[in-house]
Amino acid sequence: MGVNSIRINGPFDMRNSIESGQPLTFHAECSTKGKNFHTKYVTPKGVISTGFDGKLLKYSWEGSYNRKSAKAEVERRFSINDDMESIYSRINTDGFMESAISAYNGMRVTKNDPWETTLCFILSQFNNIKRIRGSVKMLINSYGTPLEESDAKLFPSAEQIREASINDLMRHGAGFRAKYIKHAAEYCSDNLDLDSLHKMTYSDAKESIMEINGVGDKVADCIMLFAYNKMEAFPIDVWIKRVLEAIYFDGKKKKIKELHEFAEEKWPGLEGYAQQYLFWHARSMKIKVK
Repeated sequence: MGVNSIRINGPFDMRNSIESGQPLTFHAECSTKGKNFHTKYVTPKGVISTGFDGKLLKYSWEGSYNRKSAKAEVERRFSINDDMESIYSRINTDGFMESAISAYNGMRVTKNDPWETTLCFILSQFNNIKRIRGSVKMLINSYGTPLEESDAKLFPSAEQIREASINDLMRHGAGFRAKYIKHAAEYCSDNLDLDSLHKMTYSDAKESIMEINGVGDKVADCIMLFAYNKMEAFPIDVWIKRVLEAIYFDGKKKKIKELHEFAEEKWPGLEGYAQQYLFWHARSMKIKVK
């Protein structure tokens, strides 16, 4: 197998791409060794390990991958081919975004499995990353399928999760979200082909995913952004709403619809990238909002 590498053209920040509340945060193993950041995650084809030293993105694999397919998986997952300079030229619209881009230069929007993303963001409601990671690990250990010739387990499918009772899901840390996870598993098994949403427009796909109980506007946009790479998505929760009001509206209260319209006009076609930088920079700066 050996260790292979990809030379990155343009800025790339692997650590913040992972740690900024994106789906890989919830189930990948991540660690920092000196200046290097490492991840290890499981896919149906095997296990992918990556590390970034500031210049080279190194990767290795287990399972049915070969060098070409493993490289393609890493490039896809970490959006290596995104033209960051072009993206920055379009979202760098004001002083706050300029400082966000400077602080997290190279942070990418990762691409993730639709069901993993759906379950993780239902689980994320009124939750924190540490608890989400704990719940996801318990679900994987209890319901995931072991990979052949490996100690790793796959993220459990919707069909596997639907077999769990609500009480079982609660015991795995889902809390009040258990009934929504149960419904999502049943709905995605019986009524919704998640892969079909890739071909839909953003608005149609978002409308379809919101048929799942517990998937509101914000969770739907998270799924659209991180599972389907639909950059029109602009997730807005209560905190982001207050941040937007504080930064762009001098604290004046705005409706969610108005904020979506604002984002669409300010960062057309790249609202998702803009939101990720806005969210992570505001969180890291610990902006105080009322």
